[in-house]
Amino acid sequence: MGETIILYPSPLRGHIVSMLELGRLILKRHPRFSVIVILSSASAAAPTPVANSSSITVLHLPPSTAAPAEGNQTPFDLAHRDTSNLRLTLAAIAAAADLRALIIDVFSDAAFPVAAALGIPTYYYFTSGAAALAVLLHFPTLHGSTTKSFKDLGDETLNIPGLPPIKASDMPGGMHDRSWRMYGYFLDACRNMISSSGIIVNTCESLESRIIMVIKEGLCVPDRPTPPIFSVGPLVESKVDGDEGGGDTTERRHECLSWLDSQPSRSVVFLCFGSEGRFSAAQLKEMASGLERSGVRFLWVVRPPPQDASAKSTSGSNDGHNTSIEKFMPEGFLERTRERGMVVKSWAPQTQVLSHGSVGGFVTHCGWNSIIEAVHAGVPMVAWPLYAEQKVNRAFLVEDAALALPLSMSNEDGFVSADELAKRVTELMVGAGEGKVVRERVLATRDGVVEALSDGGSSQVSLAAVAALWKRG
Repeated sequence: MGETIILYPSPLRGHIVSMLELGRLILKRHPRFSVIVILSSASAAAPTPVANSSSITVLHLPPSTAAPAEGNQTPFDLAHRDTSNLRLTLAAIAAAADLRALIIDVFSDAAFPVAAALGIPTYYYFTSGAAALAVLLHFPTLHGSTTKSFKDLGDETLNIPGLPPIKASDMPGGMHDRSWRMYGYFLDACRNMISSSGIIVNTCESLESRIIMVIKEGLCVPDRPTPPIFSVGPLVESKVDGDEGGGDTTERRHECLSWLDSQPSRSVVFLCFGSEGRFSAAQLKEMASGLERSGVRFLWVVRPPPQDASAKSTSGSNDGHNTSIEKFMPEGFLERTRERGMVVKSWAPQTQVLSHGSVGGFVTHCGWNSIIEAVHAGVPMVAWPLYAEQKVNRAFLVEDAALALPLSMSNEDGFVSADELAKRVTELMVGAGEGKVVRERVLATRDGVVEALSDGGSSQVSLAAVAALWKRG
């Protein structure tokens, strides 16, 4: 097998997709390496986009016989269950090949001590951006500075180097309570990441230059050396189109693309919230009213609300394929907006939609894959974060990069009024103030991203730097 790099993503589809893009990039730019992707046993339960990775060897770990942890199974738990089988697989590969590096992500952190015991240099591939990375690198410092949980600090401001002020309540959800198992997993992962051989980040210097500089200067990790940082992205899904969390792919062109073909240039606002994003029935009706009041052309991907009708904006997995969307809309809404709007149930080919010439704006949950797809296409955003690190991403998008407009939300449940949505969508698409600034800014940012990814660009230079470490062994 020669000089081999192993990639071990967590079983989350968005992480697998992003890691595969990294593998393709390594092979394209540094074909001397062999690339093996090891997939968790949990990945076998869901379709994974490996069919288009013929140049990459893909191995599935066998099902684990270890007893599952009690309660909800997080991606961290799944990785912990796979450690025995992973150890055997890594040892077998190391015996047959010149194994130069293992690349893991935050949620597959259980692999770090396994690789350390085998003497394998381990790198982390951070699938989000430098803003969220700054939060994680500073997390052990924040943990040591207080005995309180973030949930108890509420609106108290956290000062994280490189970022605008972040409310404690805006920290990634799994970090909110010190008593949670997830909190401990995150703390371990952040400490291991700081001890790793390096961190490869799905961003580029032109997109997050100030934050990357702050991280490299060691300000996020004040008490230990910061590992080398390599910004090699942003890597946008190239082979399999979809939102960042899944959805069926098909050879047949999606009907929404044909509808977009008939719309004027840059006239349509696209609303899509990933495969996990859901809203209550009341919020869906309010969103519909806001879109109707705005008068703007729209393409809206709607998922049925969680089965608990009182649920807040949340994340969930029940697609509700047998549920009619019409019953969650105001009476007559679909008919009244038929000439200028299209509602799509559950899924649309997001990458293709954002790159379509008729799309001029994007209302997004601020998932990183969605952000970089929008930037890559030069589409300005309205930021509507729902979960995970998305509120951190919003702070970067709105306050640091000026690539998105914010939404005013209810403090209790994140509810957004029809008037607020109408105002922000209209400003984004045709406004002469903040909207114009964001529209111009995203085009300039797109040009910087394209340059970073081109031959001799900063992302290619960064990839060459980490590849040089692998070559030296």
